[in-house]
Amino acid sequence: MKNTSDLQAHLYVLLATFLIAGSFIASQKLANTLNPFSLTLLRFVGAIVIMAPFILTKKVFRNGILKTLPRALIISFFYSFYFMGMFKALKTTTVLNTATLYTLVPLMTAILAFFIFKEKITLNKLWVYIVGLIGTIWVIFKANFDLFLSFSLNHGDYIFLIASVSMCFYSISIKLLYKNDNAIVLVFCTLIGGALWMSLGMLVFQKPLNWQVIQGELIYNMLYLIIGTTIITLFLYQKSTVVLGPSKVMSYIYLNPVAVAILLFIIDNKSIDKIVIPGIIITSIATVMLQRDRKVLK
Repeated sequence: MKNTSDLQAHLYVLLATFLIAGSFIASQKLANTLNPFSLTLLRFVGAIVIMAPFILTKKVFRNGILKTLPRALIISFFYSFYFMGMFKALKTTTVLNTATLYTLVPLMTAILAFFIFKEKITLNKLWVYIVGLIGTIWVIFKANFDLFLSFSLNHGDYIFLIASVSMCFYSISIKLLYKNDNAIVLVFCTLIGGALWMSLGMLVFQKPLNWQVIQGELIYNMLYLIIGTTIITLFLYQKSTVVLGPSKVMSYIYLNPVAVAILLFIIDNKSIDKIVIPGIIITSIATVMLQRDRKVLK
């Protein structure tokens, strides 16, 4: 039974990885239209509106809201802070830079899990994290050493680094605060909490909504973020993190550049350069090894 649950959790986080991969491109297209508070708030409000009829019409779900919401407020703080930071960062940095920095999340999560959950980071496990990082860098920079050397941090990159730390705490907080909650109710409460945090931020910093500027193709990008990378990924990550733990779930981030390459091939028919195939193999092996506790932790 446990093996079946683990397999399902792995499939959940793998699907979430592909959904997240498409969010970087969609987010960059939206980043310069609205301020980060307004964009993130619109994302959460849209998701709440879609989920509300399913939650509020069932008594079992309604009864779980009040007991789940206090913990969801903490979880949603880190979740919403990450996306606000991402939108803010993409105003002054590139998808390439953010995708590169995002690969630091698994290692940062493992370090936090060590202090909070006493999850050991052995030398073998640390080596696998480094190998995974090398593999993702290979994919992102297409084995071009000159392109890698030209990589430098700017103001937006520092913002995204802080946001990435918040994503680590989001994963940690799910594992720490989960109390056999109904997954759908926890997702709904997390969205409510995120909307509350963003509304508070808008009031404090006096930011306008200006949602009317989201028109044309931007509407589809926003719908993708609302449904694909807010509602669905929240559910998938929260379900899988409870079963697998934050370190294993975050290790799938190494596959993010691979997922982007595959999606570009499927959607835009952009061929995958042969030079990145070794990097794809390396990241895949590293991700698999990080799922096998007995092999990596010994």
